Amino acid sequence: MAVTLTKGQRVSLDKVAPGLTEVFIGLGWDVKVTDTGFAFDLDASAFLVGSNEKLISDNHFIFYNNLVSPDPNKSVQHTGDNLTGAGDGDDEVIKINLQKVPADVHQIFITVTIHEAAERKQNFGQVQNAFVRVVNAQSNQEVVRYDLVEDYSIETALIMAELYRKDGEWRLNAVGSGYQGGLKALLDRFS
Repeated sequence: MAVTLTKGQRVSLDKVAPGLTEVFIGLGWDVKVTDTGFAFDLDASAFLVGSNEKLISDNHFIFYNNLVSPDPNKSVQHTGDNLTGAGDGDDEVIKINLQKVPADVHQIFITVTIHEAAERKQNFGQVQNAFVRVVNAQSNQEVVRYDLVEDYSIETALIMAELYRKDGEWRLNAVGSGYQGGLKALLDRFS
């Protein structure tokens, strides 16, 4: 049975799933019945940051145009862009081999942004049923889930969750922080 978190809650992945080594982070959402004249294109990303909470390098920003982390083991991999979010289940997935993430990566922030939100007059208030979940990649069992229930009526970028190391183990923080300014706001935050 998966652990369900609320905004701000933290959990040790070692405690809820002992021996967990490989995960995938599934992100999903539905668009409310809204007519902005444009399709919604939400994009999941991962920011691999050092002890200063800043990107280690530009290549440590994992998204649809940079699918693989720069380390030799390719420990973080984005599986590709979903342009519509249609259908049930995970809309975008980021795979992480927790054992192979280099030591200089202190945190991995999992984010979602709305592509061309300003031009399309879109925001997260027009999105519903958004979630992030951690799944054991070997057993395909959901380990942790965070359902976003807040109303983000002006935000166009969200930090959904943070994976971080503490006392030699990986932990997850359900962040749920919204930003105006789309992807640029997140790039500014982590650069």
